[in-house]
Amino acid sequence: MSAVCGGPARTLRVPGRHGYAAEFSPYLPGRLACATSQHYGIAGCGTLLILDPDESGLRLFRSFDWNDGLFDVTWSENNEHVLITCSGDGSLQLWDTAKAAGPLQVYKEHTQEVYSVDWSQTRGEQLVVSGSWDQTVKLWDPTVGKSLCTFRGHESIIYSTIWSPHIPGCFASASGDQTLRIWDVKAAGVRIVIPAHQAEILSCDWCKYSENLLVTGAVDCSLRGWDLRNVRQPVFELLGHTYAIRRVKMQSCPVTQARSRLTATSASWVQAILLPQPPE
Repeated sequence: MSAVCGGPARTLRVPGRHGYAAEFSPYLPGRLACATSQHYGIAGCGTLLILDPDESGLRLFRSFDWNDGLFDVTWSENNEHVLITCSGDGSLQLWDTAKAAGPLQVYKEHTQEVYSVDWSQTRGEQLVVSGSWDQTVKLWDPTVGKSLCTFRGHESIIYSTIWSPHIPGCFASASGDQTLRIWDVKAAGVRIVIPAHQAEILSCDWCKYSENLLVTGAVDCSLRGWDLRNVRQPVFELLGHTYAIRRVKMQSCPVTQARSRLTATSASWVQAILLPQPPE
């Protein structure tokens, strides 16, 4: 693991576990949550790792085991100790890092693997969205024991679901049906359907500085940027990976507020590019 915008690399090896997702705490500097699985998620159990930086690298603060592989993790936006994971058994798990045991609650409605989960960044609405291999997206309130709504429309596995950091109640999803879709929870339906690649789309993310810009990463080894005001063609395409792009992040970087840092990971290497902010 490398620092977001420079700094020394820090590494922690956990025998028998393969990492699927890592998210920094929005509250505690340097604290990192990692969702991991045995046997690359094909079989076996999973472990949620809570890590803190120290002088020698990373130290394990807490770990929680689950009986199936864990594929994604997201932090609460109103409680520094709370986070949610999703797993291969079709469930979501609510954890509290202040407690040694868990989970506090399990939500199970998806009928196949849940590959993506994201907590809304709008602190006035405590909503979680999950995407599954059952081709549905579900909306959750963690204080309620069942989903609030189910979104249908994708025709293949949903690999990525993520809230807009700008527009309340708006999220994006990326799927094996080769589309990027924009949803509105108030309308309970899809707003925009973008045929973004001619291959399975494995990941998507929003730009932190523009409510209209998203990026997608796909099995075709390309990254594409999309302006929601005109989706007839991508605003950029980035090539260079030789394997499918499994996860993409567009991150804030203190070098300049006029740019965003785009980081993409594949089976072979990590690619980081500074992108100019698009005109409003």
